[in-house]
Amino acid sequence: MVRGGQGLARVACVVRAGAAPLWWLGVFAAGIGVLVPGLTGRRIGVMAGAVLFILAAALVAYARRGRYVALARGAARAAKQDVLQDRAVTVRNWRRGHRWWLLLAFLTALGGSFAVPAAGGMLLAGCGVGLWLKAAWLGRRERAAEELLWVRVDWLSGGLGGGGGRPVGKAVKAFRSTGIAAGDAAPGGSRRRTAALV
Repeated sequence: MVRGGQGLARVACVVRAGAAPLWWLGVFAAGIGVLVPGLTGRRIGVMAGAVLFILAAALVAYARRGRYVALARGAARAAKQDVLQDRAVTVRNWRRGHRWWLLLAFLTALGGSFAVPAAGGMLLAGCGVGLWLKAAWLGRRERAAEELLWVRVDWLSGGLGGGGGRPVGKAVKAFRSTGIAAGDAAPGGSRRRTAALV
C-alpha cells in the first residue's frame, strides 16, 4: 500500500496524447510541402514520404512493446489513496511539455520540403498513426486482462520536455492497475462514452 497515495496517469492516455498533434502537424506540413517543387520533384517526394509514413507508423507502434508487457505483468493494484488523473489533464500536460519539440518537428518538416517535398510532413503523420496504433494495442491488452494500466505522475515528469514524459522511460519502475471502469478514459485512452461511466 502507498502512504498518502500517488497521482496516477493512464499509460494509454500518455501514449495517445501525441498522436493527434503529430498527425495534424504532419498533414499540414505535407500539404504545404507538396506545393514546393523541391530538389527531387513532387512525385519522388510524395513516394519517399509514403515509405517514411509506413516505416514511422510501424516503428513507433512496435517500439518498446517488451517493456510495456514487462511493466504490465508486474503491475500492482492501485491503493485507495491513489489519485487517478483525468484524461484531459494527462493529455494537456503531455502537449504542454512537448510543445516546443512539436514546433521544432513541424518547422523541420517544412524546411525539408525544399529538398524532398511532403516527405517530412508524412513522416510526422506516420509517427502520429504509430502512437494511435500503440494505444489501441494497449487497449486490447487492457480489455483482455480486464484492468487499466496507470503510471505515477512524478515518474513522468522527468521525460522529454519535462511535462508529460514517457510512460516506459528510465524513471518508470512499475505500473499500477485498476478495474476496467476506473477513471474517465476507455481502454486504449480514448474518451469514455457517457453511458459507460459507472
